Amino acid sequence: MNSNKWFNILVPIISVFIGILAGAIIMLGFGYNPIQGYVALFNGAFGDPYFFGETIRQTTPYILTGLAIAFAFRTGLFNIGAEGQVIVGWLAAVWIGTTVEAPMIIHIPLALIVAALAGAIWGFIPGVLKARLGVHEVIVTIMMNYIALYSANAIIRNVLTNNADKTEMIAPSASLASEWLEGLTYFSRMHYGILIALFAAMIMWFIIERTNIGYELKSVGYNQHASKYAGMSVKRNIVLAMVISGAFAGLAGSMEGLGTYGNMTVSSGFSNIGFDGIAVALLGANSAIGVVLAAFLFGALKVGALNMPTQAGVPNELVDIIIALIIFFVASSYIIRWIILRFKKEGK
Repeated sequence: MNSNKWFNILVPIISVFIGILAGAIIMLGFGYNPIQGYVALFNGAFGDPYFFGETIRQTTPYILTGLAIAFAFRTGLFNIGAEGQVIVGWLAAVWIGTTVEAPMIIHIPLALIVAALAGAIWGFIPGVLKARLGVHEVIVTIMMNYIALYSANAIIRNVLTNNADKTEMIAPSASLASEWLEGLTYFSRMHYGILIALFAAMIMWFIIERTNIGYELKSVGYNQHASKYAGMSVKRNIVLAMVISGAFAGLAGSMEGLGTYGNMTVSSGFSNIGFDGIAVALLGANSAIGVVLAAFLFGALKVGALNMPTQAGVPNELVDIIIALIIFFVASSYIIRWIILRFKKEGK
């Protein structure tokens, strides 16, 4: 058991190392110094309190989308619709933040709950279609992403504003922004959402590891036929898993709406927060603590990469390739796992 635990820790570390090595080879191939490039990336993520604050800010929604994907994975489902659930959660949070007048002690929890409910509803639809009709959740959630994107744009233009490209700023009573945290990090956009994200990780761990519901969800994920034979409701658990997964992703959207930006803008494309959550969940081995650590790595990569063109002269296009390579090897960690196991068998 202990050996298996260390093995699960070792595989993601090797994946990250190979990704970094591949990025270094790419930089060398194009005539850039990989040491300078990665030093610039490190400085851009942790070089001073401002960059560190921005890294934590970027990490916050990644934790929640990583939890959303990981929760679905643990129950045998692939929720590729986290991106759409982020969008509806973001919209719902901003809607409450701009239209409701209430004291902060009511306004913030209300906005968070409504955002989670919006994401849960967006997860409920593919969950029901999967449970009742056997429609694959990947197909449905991909389509739901586009419905969320264009519906949110229409609501921003025609409901929340008079044909404007962005909503009004949320009321201060609904904001997660913190003057104390901003001052501590040289006026970065770090906000109290990080505490909510960490609390959500604790909730996921508790549900999966310490409750009967979590046991049933995992059982259905491992073997639906055996679970049904044992008297568990497979259909109910499929729907419940997608609802909880969607709620986590909806909360991720509220972090952007109530914390980072304070409003929502009409968008021509996805934010990719939900899609990046897939790699976060894979790197974190679908565990709560693993997701938190993986989200921190991805937050550091995303923020630190912005410093590479200015400090190391690495072009933006090359930076995107390097980050994509790191993500690729992280997401392909199962190949590394297979290779290690193969060598272990041959060594016996």
